[in-house]
Amino acid sequence: MFTRAFAAVLLIGLVAGSTIACAEETTDGAEYRLVIKDHRFDPAELVVPAGKRIKLVVENQDATPEEFESHSLKREKVVAAGGTITVLIGPLEAGSYDFFGEFNPKTATGKLIAN
Repeated sequence: MFTRAFAAVLLIGLVAGSTIACAEETTDGAEYRLVIKDHRFDPAELVVPAGKRIKLVVENQDATPEEFESHSLKREKVVAAGGTITVLIGPLEAGSYDFFGEFNPKTATGKLIAN
């Protein structure tokens, strides 16, 4: 048999759990993927929605580390050889945001286009 105290604790736990689940669901946004291969980003241009938060997953398939860096996005993160990182971005205003790999800046370049 349930006591009132136990029922209250159970209700608080359910409400808190629902709040946390909603917060995680809304803060990450839609997921987009970039692959680094042969010291290049693929795709080199990635179209994302303006006004929304996004989760950018960057997978490095090269045998050497690379860096995802963007001055306009204010992000800089090293991706280990064979590793994967997640970068949370936005919400972005409509426009174009360049990014590059600092270890191979001549070939590892790309653009995020928010519209």
